[in-house]
Amino acid sequence: MRTLLTSILLGGFLAASADASTIMVVPIFEPISLHGTDGDEAISEIGEALQAAIMSRPMALSGAMPEDLIHSIRSPHMLPTNNPNYKVQEANLLVLCNIGINGEMTESGLRVRLDVAQLAIPADVDLTTRQILKLTIIAVRKTLDCYQRPLSKPLNVTIMIEGTEDGKASLRDLGAKFVVGDEPAAE
Repeated sequence: MRTLLTSILLGGFLAASADASTIMVVPIFEPISLHGTDGDEAISEIGEALQAAIMSRPMALSGAMPEDLIHSIRSPHMLPTNNPNYKVQEANLLVLCNIGINGEMTESGLRVRLDVAQLAIPADVDLTTRQILKLTIIAVRKTLDCYQRPLSKPLNVTIMIEGTEDGKASLRDLGAKFVVGDEPAAE
């Protein structure tokens, strides 16, 4: 009887500890639509003034890092407001335009896939697909820069544009490779 009770308690402890994970509060940068507002944002990284911005928000995340950071860039985002006339229910451009994003660690670094196969830009979003993807790439880079800053090893990042059939093939040229984090100093 004692052995059975010990087995049950040990099994319960192991099951409970398997669900435990580290939760970190991290800044996630998102491509945000400013539609429904009176503002434009001058985005120096792409050299245009757009009715969009790259903004961060804190999120409490657990899971595989940095992959889950990438996935979180596409989180639904209803902007809080104090104005009853602002009725926008979604501001994240990836959610609004149905662009998928996925991160996967490989031997050579982090592979980020942006999927435009189901792309649909709403009429009230005055942006092109190319502008939205450029904003997304900047959001990915800024999110990873914050994450990688305290780490000692740089991270190689490859961004690929997928779902480019049906007249979207020219978007593939937005794919990019870059390194985030500092190179170790030579001794």
